[in-house]
Amino acid sequence: MKRGTFFRYTAPSNIVMVALMTLPLVMAVWLGLNFITFRTFDTPNFVGLANYLEVLSDVRFWQALEFTLLIAAICVPVHITIGLVVALLLDQIKGRMRDVFLPGMLMPMIVVPVVGTLMFRQLFEPAGLFAWFFSEIVGQRFIFTEPSVKALIIMHTIWVSTPFALLIFFAGLQTLPKELVDASGIDGANRLQQIRYVVIPHLRSLIVLEALVALMDFYRLFDSVFILTELNPIFKADSVLTYNFKVAMTVGRLGKGSAMAILTVIGIFVVVIPFLIMTYREQIEER
Repeated sequence: MKRGTFFRYTAPSNIVMVALMTLPLVMAVWLGLNFITFRTFDTPNFVGLANYLEVLSDVRFWQALEFTLLIAAICVPVHITIGLVVALLLDQIKGRMRDVFLPGMLMPMIVVPVVGTLMFRQLFEPAGLFAWFFSEIVGQRFIFTEPSVKALIIMHTIWVSTPFALLIFFAGLQTLPKELVDASGIDGANRLQQIRYVVIPHLRSLIVLEALVALMDFYRLFDSVFILTELNPIFKADSVLTYNFKVAMTVGRLGKGSAMAILTVIGIFVVVIPFLIMTYREQIEER
């Protein structure tokens, strides 16, 4: 197919995609440069970079950013490790047992996020199963405090994100040539050495891909954080996105919320671009 023909066929979808990506971004930039609320939407007051400066001087914003980065720092390596270990175990299982375990482990990814978070929260409420286990083991009732809510958010994030890592690692293991594993065994490598020197190098590109996807997902984490922090609004356990929502929708500061959204997009680029460059260099070296 000629290049001109290709562009003519794809032009409608390309125009729609560019419009859907560009127009909201332009609108967010415009809102971020104005002092605007729901009541003054028709009469915006241009304030330049004042909203951005207010966001950067907001202590609650930096607390939300710090907690968001903490979630990413903990959950990215933990869920990748768990997903890889479970994928290796499933790869050793044959027959119907695999058909039972694999769909069951993908359930957290299938359940609607709000419903899954509510079910997870109910497990730790006074009548919940985990709350009962906690009281039996520790000897006191489980109490929702700021540290415990943060711990629950991290636990829930790992629980929800692990199935996707498991799925792509398990699929990657199916493409691993059995001859490489057999040859390493003949050379005297044990199972741990095979995983380190054969399996992990084979899955390296998938591990980097999963880390990139997880970083972007955790940076825009909203559902679980919003539902769990609503247990007590004074908890300072917001992610960047939930704090942005509270500023824009609860307080009504649309300009400040838009400025925060633009800064969030810039932050995502700052975090993701080094990984993209590293991945690109690795692909070039492999060629």
